[in-house]
Order: sequence, then C-alpha cells, then structure tokens
Amino acid sequence: MIQELSVQDFAIISNLNIEFKEGMTVLTGETGAGKSIIIDAMGLIVGGRGSSDFIRDGAEKCRIEGSFYIENKKEIAVYLENHGIEMVDDLLIVQREIYRTGRNNCRINGQLVNTKTLREIGQFLVDIHGQNEHQELMDASHHLSLLDHFDPERLTPLLEEYQQHFHKFKEIELAVKKFYANEKEYVQRMDMLQFQFEEIDRAELIPDEEDQLLEERKKLVSFQQITDALKNTYHVINGEDSQTLDLVAQAMNEMSSIEHLDASYKETSELIQTSYYSLQEASNNVSALVDDLELDESRLLEVEGRLDVIRQLKRKYGETVEKVLEYFEFIKEELSLSEIGDFDIEVLEQEMETEKNLVDSLGEQLSGCRMETAKGLEENILVELKSLFMENTRFEVKFTPLDKPNEYGVDKIEFFISTNLGEELKPLVKVASGGELSRVMLAIKTIFSKNHGMTSIVFDEVDTGVSGRVAQAIAEKIHQIGMNSQVLCITHLPQVAAIADTQYFIKKEIKNKRTETSVSELASDERIDEVARMLSGSEITPLTLEHAKELLAIAQKK
Repeated sequence: MIQELSVQDFAIISNLNIEFKEGMTVLTGETGAGKSIIIDAMGLIVGGRGSSDFIRDGAEKCRIEGSFYIENKKEIAVYLENHGIEMVDDLLIVQREIYRTGRNNCRINGQLVNTKTLREIGQFLVDIHGQNEHQELMDASHHLSLLDHFDPERLTPLLEEYQQHFHKFKEIELAVKKFYANEKEYVQRMDMLQFQFEEIDRAELIPDEEDQLLEERKKLVSFQQITDALKNTYHVINGEDSQTLDLVAQAMNEMSSIEHLDASYKETSELIQTSYYSLQEASNNVSALVDDLELDESRLLEVEGRLDVIRQLKRKYGETVEKVLEYFEFIKEELSLSEIGDFDIEVLEQEMETEKNLVDSLGEQLSGCRMETAKGLEENILVELKSLFMENTRFEVKFTPLDKPNEYGVDKIEFFISTNLGEELKPLVKVASGGELSRVMLAIKTIFSKNHGMTSIVFDEVDTGVSGRVAQAIAEKIHQIGMNSQVLCITHLPQVAAIADTQYFIKKEIKNKRTETSVSELASDERIDEVARMLSGSEITPLTLEHAKELLAIAQKK
C-alpha cells in the first residue's frame, strides 16, 4: 500500500504531502481543484509518461516521492533482487524528478533506475483506472490476459510450458523453411559461419589484450631510446669522465667540517649528504637497469604478429575486440540453433514434429483449463453485476478456435454480454455503455482483489454518469474492494464519499497571486459539510445537512 505521497512544483501544486491509510480513501473537492493532478503525480512515480509540461511555472524541475509498504509480495521481492535493489523493513521509497530539459531522474530506495524499470515495478504497486480508461475491457485482445489472471496458479505454469515448446517449434520451423527456401545458399552461409567461428575461436581473444600488447610494443620499439637514456644518465652521475659524485662528496665534506658551528649549516650539510646518497642509489639502480637490458627481437615479432591478427579480426567482424566477441557469440548461437553442422535436415524435421505434437497437446490442455476457469469467472462476474443492479445481465466468455496456434494458445477469447432481458449476447466492446463498463470493471476488480490481494487501486471518477441506487451500489462495491486492497477514489458522488473510511478535501486557492492546491483530512463534522455540499452544490441548507448526516450514518452501518 502507498503510505505517503510528496509532490513539489507539479502543475498547480507547489508543495504537497499526503499520508494515506488502509481501506478506502476518497478525494473530494470542487471541479478543477487538482484532484486528478494528484492521481497524475501518482501515475508518474509508477512509470507513467513524463513531460516538462508538468513542471510548475517558474520552477526548473518537479519532484514526486512515494513510500510504499510491501508485505508478503514474493513477485516484487524477486524482481527487486534480480535488479540489485535492496528493500529494508518491507518499505519501498520511489522518487522521480523531471527537468525542463526533458531529463528524468528515477530512484528506488536510493538506487538510480530507468523509466522502464520504474514502470515494471510500478505494475506491482498501483493500479490506476480513470473514467475513460477501460482499455482492457474495450480491447478484446486483453480479455485472454484477464481470464488467465483469474486463476494464475493453475494457468500460468501451463501457459509457460506451452510457450516454451511453441517458441522452440517456431525456431526449428524457421530453420527448416530457410533450409528449403534456398538450400544451397543456406549451406553456403553455414559454411561461412563455421569458417568465421573457427577463425575467431582459434585466435582466443582476450578483451584487454590489445591494450597490453600495444604498451609492450611501445617499449620494445623504443629499446634504443631507453638504452641511450640509461647509459647517458649513468655516465653523467658516475662515468669515468664524470666528477659529479666526487664534487658532491667534496661539498659534503666541506659542510661537514662546519656543521657544528650553526644549525643552518648542519641542515644544509644533511641536505647535501642526502643528495649524495640518493645519487649513489640512483647510479646503482641505473647500472642494474642497463645490465638487465636485452633486445628480444623475437618477442617484438611475436607482439607485432599478434596485433596483426587482432587488427584483421576487427576489420572483418567488429570495430573493437568486444564487438568481435559479441559477433562470435551470435554466430555460435546461430550454428547451435540450426543444428545444420552436418546438414542433417531429417533430424531437424523430426525435432520439429515432436515439438509440434507437444504444442498441440499442451494447447488442448490449456484450452480445457481456460474453459473451466471461464465458467468460474462468468459465475463470479454475474454475482457481482447483480449486486450492481445489472441482474438481467448475461455474461459469457466466448472461445473461437484459431486457424493455427499462436504463442498464447489455440483459442481466441472475447467477453460477450447482454445487459437487457431478451437481447442476444454481443461483444462487450460494442454494446456496453460507459456506466455499464464501469460496473463490469468494478465487478472484475472486486473478484481480482479478493483472489490476489492487489496493492493499491486508484479509481479516478469511474462513477461518472450514474446516480441513485446504482451510485449507492458502486459505492458499496468500491468499499468492498477496499476491504482487500487499499483503494483511493476521486469522486463527485456523495454516496461514494460517505462510505469511505477516510476523506480528503482538495482545495484550490490564490496565494501571493499564484494558484495553490492544498489537501486536508476531514474530521467527522467536516465530512458532514462536504457531503452536504456534494448533495446540493454551493448552498447548504439544514435539510441538506440532515440528509448528509443520514447518508454517513447509513454508510457506517453498512
């Protein structure tokens, strides 16, 4: 669940901090006060698309931070571990900064991540639904995923096994098609890849070897320069014609004779002594280096030859040794996949037939399990829709066999619905109104929140366009979802506001000639005033207040 949301310099929000609680929380206020802006901010910290347009006028960046309490969530724990993100005390701190330059800084528990990672983790944290966001229901291609999520413990392992063999079958099928499309060309390509593989493999490339060889070559080529420099240095210090050490020794003796007379003489004497002994040591070191010098012409040839091999491979296969090694892994994989080292097409075709039989068998199993699961989903949805005053609704998951299997199975799946008695079942995407779609979506969310304990669910005015007993039913359904998951809801319906566990009031006001949005949690008496405002508008009468009290009292009983 989300525990706290902090927003700075975002749209008309300069600085806002909200602490959220468990259960159902509603955000209410006048139109345009900034309720949806808060949901937009929440969407950004779970990977929504960012833009510099979000930044408040006069600011260089906007900053959003959310803290999430994660408990008993193995999926997200595994994901975080795989991405090297530590989680302490089941707490996840997510931060995002958007700059006017377009740059995004995203952090999870202090670690920098990209927006893709943020979006992937965000799927575990918050599920946001707006009044026009029923894409999963309005796109039949998503219906299969919804069905699979109804019973993931049973369907997910079977689907993964099916997909493993399906992808293997497609890989082999592609290799066979390539072979027969142009057998001669394919064989020539395999020959070429085999030659390239052996050439690179024989070279036994090491990533940093080239730099080391170039450094060694520099020393070998500069042998004469090194020799001359060392010999000249030794000659200057201690050569037969050199008096350098003798003269320094003479100066050392002269200063030694007077060093007892003054501290400054003694200091200078010690400096000369140090210089003398340092020169002696340097002379010995240079002499040893000269003695160790030996031109290994064969090693120079060996280094030159090795560098030439590396240059040739880089010219053929990549700009760097790393690129050559990447290409080596690519052709190694293709050679392994093709299984055409000996061009035994019969073995490959046998493997393809084996994988196809497994795909067909697993596909039928998957289809059968989905049909059983669909019956349970249909029954559950009808129960939920009945409680939302859609008692004459018929709902069915239609299965249509595919001409050939795809990576998701052997059937096309689509939701069909009839909302009125006597009407035929028709595709949900064609017949349901906005209000009906909202109720179908709420029915699905109610079922999924029961089965899977989703983290935080956000409803942004999904109750738009309904009233009366339907509004009351929707309110109760949202509250029911909040019993299994944390629910945040923006609403203009007093029935929804009244049944919430916590209510926040969003207010827009002018401060220092700037528009500011503020949020405050409403106490019991304040909730009465706000629900009364939602009932009657700007003018609140004693009768409206009584109605608001009654609505809150009924909600508390429920």
